[in-house]
Formats: sequence, structure tokens, C-alpha cells
Amino acid sequence: MNVSRPAKADEVSGFASAHAELESFLAQYPQIQFVDCVFVDLCGQVRGKRYPRDEVEKVFKNGLQIPYSLYLLDARGEMANPLGRGKADGDPDGTAWPVPGTLTAVSWAQRPHAQVLMSLGDERGQPYLGEPRNLLKRVAERFRDLDLTPVVAGELEFFLIDRERRKTGAPQPPLLGDEGARDEAASTYGIDDLENYRDFLTAVAEATAMQRIPATVASAECAAAQFQINLRHEADAVRAGDHTVFLRQVVKNVARLQDMDATFMAKPYLNFPGSGLHVHVSLAHKSGRNVFDDGSPEGSETLRHAIAGVQAIMGEGMAMFAPNSNSYRRFADNSLTPRNRRWGYNNRSTSIRVPAGANEARRIEHRVAGADANAYLVTAVVLAGAHYGIVNRLDPGAPFDGNAASFVDETLPMNPDAALLALENGNILREYLGRAYVDLYCATKRTELRRYREAITSREYEWYL
Repeated sequence: MNVSRPAKADEVSGFASAHAELESFLAQYPQIQFVDCVFVDLCGQVRGKRYPRDEVEKVFKNGLQIPYSLYLLDARGEMANPLGRGKADGDPDGTAWPVPGTLTAVSWAQRPHAQVLMSLGDERGQPYLGEPRNLLKRVAERFRDLDLTPVVAGELEFFLIDRERRKTGAPQPPLLGDEGARDEAASTYGIDDLENYRDFLTAVAEATAMQRIPATVASAECAAAQFQINLRHEADAVRAGDHTVFLRQVVKNVARLQDMDATFMAKPYLNFPGSGLHVHVSLAHKSGRNVFDDGSPEGSETLRHAIAGVQAIMGEGMAMFAPNSNSYRRFADNSLTPRNRRWGYNNRSTSIRVPAGANEARRIEHRVAGADANAYLVTAVVLAGAHYGIVNRLDPGAPFDGNAASFVDETLPMNPDAALLALENGNILREYLGRAYVDLYCATKRTELRRYREAITSREYEWYL
């Protein structure tokens, strides 16, 4: 029997400094009663354990034992046992450590508490490569050989919904004002919409500030009670992923405090636009220069190569951009949701947009992923594509003018089965993310699909009984 000794904190690169943060943090926040040690799974859900204040130091000294299968759960949090990982192998533990710089107080809990992000090590004390955050870190590090650093920011769309559902179980917009009128009017960029939800938006701003999440602009989107919150660009792709993940957590918890729910479901309403996760990427040379900017309005050849690489991985990446059956409802007719590989300047209908603005801020905006996707995985896939395109000097073709979303690329998988097959049979993401992870991801999501399809829907009874 091979029993490995868990690595100590000072043996795990980058984690020892977290222990030094704890003492000063607890002194700064004497009211803190609990600390949540949290993980982000394959589906982008936050999970973990809650420790009383006087028990949490042992986590920072000795680590936390947690099963590897935590990262391989389906959308409901049930063990998927992909390729025998979970029940079949005895569900073994690894040792997780607090990530430096992520210990923060939270404002939305009923009792004063804090949380810290954990990262899991394998039996050798190395980063566990079944953890999405570690996959993103590995992809981002590949740019070092090019003397480049990815600069990344996320934008998240979401709906606020009433806690009471319709009789069918479908969501409905919240009630507004003293009269309790249902909010059903769409008003893109409506200031009145922001004012109607000012208490919610103010609470989100306070919560993100407390958790050092660099949220910036909030705007009303194209549907009733739909909003978008932007995040500031970070010269650390992994930390940018952290910010996107925890912005989702903040939004959900603040909504509950105000007697609403928030959903990042890609398409909760058939008659309203869906919600997306847009990822912005530029690349900084070690000199500090943005290599996508060559002084021209069109941008550099490096920008074009990166765009072509993101085009090249589009089919393989759909399983991560659109991770469940509902995700594909977002790719609807008569919307600006892209359904092809086209790119363009200042064109929201394209999959890959080069936004308008100052030349030195030249960047790619990837617009394909839904708000239900795992931010670490989406960012890892986009960066993998950019790196692949630059290294291979790919050509993206001409930019597109007009409504690109009206064209459907028949070579792109537009259902979950086809998307998983494309990921499984692809070569590029297997190389960047690792063959083992691609296989585990596909096996986990296929188990989720099978479980999802085991139910007979009310529509089936209505039509076929």
C-alpha cells in the first residue's frame, strides 16, 4: 500500500505566505466568527467547509484534506464517478492549501464571517491538474516563453428573479415598488432600471469592495431585470478568473438578502436574450507594451494571429463555453449571440470582437460563452487559442461587417453531445489542458446529461401521452 505524506505548507510553492496573512487578518476583524474554506468545481460552483474562528489556523498550518472528486461533480453537486474517479477508487483525499491574497471578510452572511480560496495538491504536493484554476494557471504560464503576460477581464450578465416561481417552475421577474408591479419591461442601458435596483447594486458594490473584487461598470441589459457587471483588467489571468467566480457568488448572495434570486442560467426566458460571459484579453510584453497595438487602427499581426487561434479552437471549446443543454438555447435566431467563427472591429454580432477605443487598449473580446460557464475553463480555452494562433502564425481572414450572428457555421457543434464529441476528438485543447482532464471533463458532463435526460418533461406528456 502506498500512503503518501501530505506536503507541508512551506513545501508547496506560493502557499506559505497565506499563513502570515491569517494573524493580521483576525486581529483586523475581531468580530469574525467563521471562515469558509472554499473550492471552485468543474461547473464553476463554490463549495467548501466552514471552520470556527479558533479552528481555522490548523488549515493554514497543516492544510485541509478534501477528496479529489470535489472537482468532478455534476451541476447538482452529485458525484459523477468519471472514469472511476470517486466511488470506484475509494474517493481519496488530497491536501488543499489557502491561496495567498484571497482571505477576505464577506458582507452578505447572517453572522460575521470570512472566506479563503483553497487550491488542491496531488499526492506529490504538486498542483492538482483536475482543478480548473490550476489548468488556467498552466495555460497562462505558456506565454512566458514568448515574453508575454495575458491581461484579462470578465463581463458577466445575469437576471434577478422573483423567489416565487410560476406554476410551471419557470422564473419570473421581481416585483417592484410599494405597489408590487411585476418588472417586465426591457430597457437597454436604462438608468431607471439601475435606480429601481439601486439597493441591490449598492450592496453588490460594497460586497465586491470588501472582497477586493475589482467590479467597475454596471449596466441594465436587454431584458427585464437583466444586468451586466464589468471587471477591471488584471495582468494575472488566474486572479481575473477568481474575480469572475466570486462576483457570481456575491451577486447570488446579495440577491437572497434582498428577497430575490439571481440566475446565471444562459437562457432562463425564451422571449428574452440570454446571459453571457465575455472575456477580454490583451497581451503585455515584458517591456510593458501591448503587443496587439502597433499604432494602427487595425492592430498588429500578433492580434490577427491570436484571433485566428481562437477561431481554431472554437469547435473544441464549445463544450466548455456552453456546458449544458440550456446553454444552447442562447444561440437563438434574431439575437446578437454569435454562432460562427467570424471576427470584426467594433461589431457585437461577431464571436471575436475587437472593441473600439484607444490603440494602446487594443484587445480581443470573446463573446461566445454563456454566464453559466466555468470562468477558469473559458479563460483557459481562449488563452490556449490565442497562444496556438501566435505560435503557428495563423491567419483569421478578413474582418466581418454587418450582422454576423445571422450566419450559422454548420461545422460548430450546437448541442451538448456534439460539443463533447468535438472536444474529445480535438487535438489542440488536449495538448493545452491535458489529455486526462479533457477525458474527465467529457465523462463528467456525459454523466450529467444522462441524469438530466432521465426525467420525462411536462411537454412530453402534453404532446405524446
